Amino acid sequence: MRISTASFYDNASTKISDLQSSVAQKQTQIASGKRILTPADDPVAAAAALRVSQAIDVNTQFAANRDTAKSALSLQESILGNYTTLLQNVKTLTIAAGNGALDDSQRQYMASELAGRYQELMGIANSRDSTGNYIFGGFQNTTAPFTDVAGTTATYNGDQGQRQLQVSTSRQLPTNDAGSAIFQNIKSGDDSVSVLPDAGNSGTGVISAATVTDATQLTHHNYSIDFTTTAGVTSYKVFDLSTDPTKTLAPLVSANYTIGQTIAFKGLQFTASGSPASGDKYNINPNAQSIFKTIGDLITSLNTPTTAPNAKTNLTASLSSANNNVTAALDTVLNVRAAGGARLQELDTLDTEGDNRSLQYASTLSSLQDLDYAKAVSELTQNQLTLQAAQQSFVKIANLSLFNYIN
Repeated sequence: MRISTASFYDNASTKISDLQSSVAQKQTQIASGKRILTPADDPVAAAAALRVSQAIDVNTQFAANRDTAKSALSLQESILGNYTTLLQNVKTLTIAAGNGALDDSQRQYMASELAGRYQELMGIANSRDSTGNYIFGGFQNTTAPFTDVAGTTATYNGDQGQRQLQVSTSRQLPTNDAGSAIFQNIKSGDDSVSVLPDAGNSGTGVISAATVTDATQLTHHNYSIDFTTTAGVTSYKVFDLSTDPTKTLAPLVSANYTIGQTIAFKGLQFTASGSPASGDKYNINPNAQSIFKTIGDLITSLNTPTTAPNAKTNLTASLSSANNNVTAALDTVLNVRAAGGARLQELDTLDTEGDNRSLQYASTLSSLQDLDYAKAVSELTQNQLTLQAAQQSFVKIANLSLFNYIN
């Protein structure tokens, strides 16, 4: 078979170029440590490596989200720790204010201290994070969640939302708690209610804290127990202020009063003692209570002189109610802190899972695209020898011509 000179040179040039490319590719693979330089090197493995790389990026983002969630929850826990300390101090002052040896001036000193605690509470409730967003406003994180009302209570400007972060493929974790659930809608664990004597009371009657006799009947409405005395006989009526604020409907209960008797309605039971005067009223408030109002009412009670005959009775009732409400507030914040601690613990567990998943992804990606150096070096050596042999053969064969033979 006769091969033309042009064909010989073309074929030799193509083969040598291919061998040079192969050598260059092996050298690049060895330099980069990667077996797949382009999808053409291994299309199936390249596609699989791309999916694993994307999974690694997503897992890395989840880890960043968990760090953000940890920061937010840790900050909230720190602030709620300060709030817990404040409530403990308020409870101590409330108990101390019940000391019968104190006079009006001493109780007013306590009221001044409580006023400072009230302002401290307002600062806690309106705390911000490192970016300047309000923590306890729900989704409304650019507006102060609480507005003071004359140092006696506060209005809530936020909502009930909980900001959430995607911390794993199947888990969105709340990173905050709404302020209304922490500072306002404080419920006692036993569904008890607050009993407050009306400011105009003149008798010595006392209504005890409520006992729940039938939880299925509870409505959490506001009630009023009104006493009247006619012809020497004292009676009482119970009105549901939530459905009958003007007291024009028939009372829930109407009966004559005797000292030490039990007053029961709507799954609640109270013990009455002392001698209420005609026209005395006792307000039964639902178990949802604002800590701002609790402290505000307590300040008012401590600033009220006890010169009137019924003043000490009213003070005792107010202190008892405040103590119950502060205890309920402590229970509430401890429950919120426990829930936050559970979230932090869950984040630690998810971090461990994420780290394990990261190692698994790295191992899979390595098996797909990392280079076997021993094999690559062996192939490089083989390709270099082949290229060298081809070049030397080309030189020798190219010299096999008639003109060279004549010369």
